[in-house]
Amino acid sequence: QHKDAYQAILDGVKGGAKEKRLAAQFIPKFFKHFPELADSAINAQLDLCEDEDVSIRRQAIKELPQFATGDNLPRVADILTQLLQSDDSAEFNLVNNALLSIFKMDAKGTLGGLFSQILQGEDIVRERAIKFLSTKLKTLPEEVMTKEVEEFILTESKKVLEDVTGEEFVLFMKILSGLKSLQTVSGRQQLVELVAEQADLEQTFNPSDPDCVDRLLQCTRQAVPLFSKNVHSTKFVTYFCEHVLPNLSSLTTPVEGLDIQLEVLKLLAEMSSFCGDMEKLESNLKKLFDKLLEYMPLPPEEAENGENAGNEEPKLQFSYVECLLYSFHQLGRKLPDFLTAKLNAEKLKDFKIRLQYFARGLQVYIRQLRLALQGKTGEALKTEENKIKVVALKITNNINVLIKDLFHIPPSYKSTVTLSWKPVQKADASQKRASEDTTSSSPPKKASAGPKRDARQIYNPPSGKYSSNLGSFSYEQRGGFRGGRGRGWGGRGNRSRGRIY
Repeated sequence: QHKDAYQAILDGVKGGAKEKRLAAQFIPKFFKHFPELADSAINAQLDLCEDEDVSIRRQAIKELPQFATGDNLPRVADILTQLLQSDDSAEFNLVNNALLSIFKMDAKGTLGGLFSQILQGEDIVRERAIKFLSTKLKTLPEEVMTKEVEEFILTESKKVLEDVTGEEFVLFMKILSGLKSLQTVSGRQQLVELVAEQADLEQTFNPSDPDCVDRLLQCTRQAVPLFSKNVHSTKFVTYFCEHVLPNLSSLTTPVEGLDIQLEVLKLLAEMSSFCGDMEKLESNLKKLFDKLLEYMPLPPEEAENGENAGNEEPKLQFSYVECLLYSFHQLGRKLPDFLTAKLNAEKLKDFKIRLQYFARGLQVYIRQLRLALQGKTGEALKTEENKIKVVALKITNNINVLIKDLFHIPPSYKSTVTLSWKPVQKADASQKRASEDTTSSSPPKKASAGPKRDARQIYNPPSGKYSSNLGSFSYEQRGGFRGGRGRGWGGRGNRSRGRIY
């Protein structure tokens, strides 16, 4: 007779509001006693989850975890994942809480439901399921996030990464780099390989295709925080030297107002510190050297009376030179006789003249900047103009140190500098990685003590012989993926649509 009574409760979902409210409470309460009616019970509860009355829906959703027993759990997880598309905030929170509670019962089963919807569900469900993983996984305790669970997340994520938008890729990198098992050297190496695959470093680089350029930059940004003295950037540095540097001037970007050339050079500089043994080191160093020469002008010819024959001084592009000189200095350590043995005497002499001319201009600027900042502390340094001058001083000081090294006979590669846009770190690399959340799509956190930079502020230095030179400085904050879903990485093809429930 109890079975009939339970069936009567199930039929209550077809009744009025009072019957439905009672059914929403009693169907889960006695569910475990009637395994033979399990399917009917879950379907009845689902009808209530779709009811027009919001209070009935909320009650039904709240009780869903009670159905998550044994083989039913993945199905309940699948249903809850689909319910993430709710636009009612209270309902949405109930779904989140219900998912978290079944996560603690069976993490793998819950993930199975989430990933099945990410791979086959509607776009809104996919988007919210990925968001759920990227925000909630890190809140789960270690006893839930076991090694086996983390391995399952990695395996399933790899399937999803075969077809993602740029924005989704950033979120998955955030999810994966937060996994404890991937904090090791081999784990970081795995992540770098995933990013390299996504960047498609085997393909021919097309500088005139904005999406191709954007994809490479976005992937490289995800890889940069993963590199260390044990996890090498060689593959990326090689690709940049061979394919990107020779095409630097023809790069196009879908991002408005971005100095794409400077962005590329900054990424190369950051990666160059962690480059391992490179196959074509000499030829890539030569490409880097040639590009550096483009930004290191020769002194203007002087007329007989000692004045400049042309009216204009060459522009000194300090931001570009800092990146190129730093990269050259880092890779040059691996082939210290490049300047003396691999270049002919004429070429070396030409380079020394360019270095000397640049160093002269540099000294003038460093003096002007120091004078402008003299005696300024605290609040005074926080004005926009002074923030930019502080960064400009960092850039010019860095170049000065590197040029001095190259003037040694033979050239030396011993000095170390901190790139002007990086916070000064005394901690080791692993602490540095932890303190800079560069895997997220927001800009990296700035150092509290250092100067803050706003996007693309232009510094107009005092007038004088080199007055126009610093005007080409631009300081971008690095953002995450730009543009909407389905851009850059393509719209993920025609994925089959999953059923609703």
